[in-house]
Amino acid sequence: MTMVWVVYDIVEDAVRNRVARACLDKGLYRVQKSVFLGNLNANVRDSLGLECEALIDPDVDSVYIFPMDTASFKQVKLLGQAFDKRLVSDEVLTKFF
Repeated sequence: MTMVWVVYDIVEDAVRNRVARACLDKGLYRVQKSVFLGNLNANVRDSLGLECEALIDPDVDSVYIFPMDTASFKQVKLLGQAFDKRLVSDEVLTKFF
C-alpha cells in the first residue's frame, strides 16, 4: 500500500461528483473539496486513474494522482487552514497526522 493524494480541477459538477465518488469508493478520505488522501495498492491506484480518465474532459479538466512514500509524507507541512473542518473527521487527522 502506498499513500496517495488525489487532487483535481473539474469544470462540470456532475463529472466532479463522479470523480469524488470514485475516490470515496476506493477508500480515500476527503481532506478538502477537491483533494483526497489515503492508502491504495498499485492496482487500485491504476484502476482509479483509468476511471477518472474515462470521466473527465482532458481539454478542460485535470486529475493528479500523487503516490507518496511514508518518509516523504511525514515531512508534509500544514500551514494555515490546511483542511476544511466540515469535510474532515478527527479520524482522518489522527490517522494521517
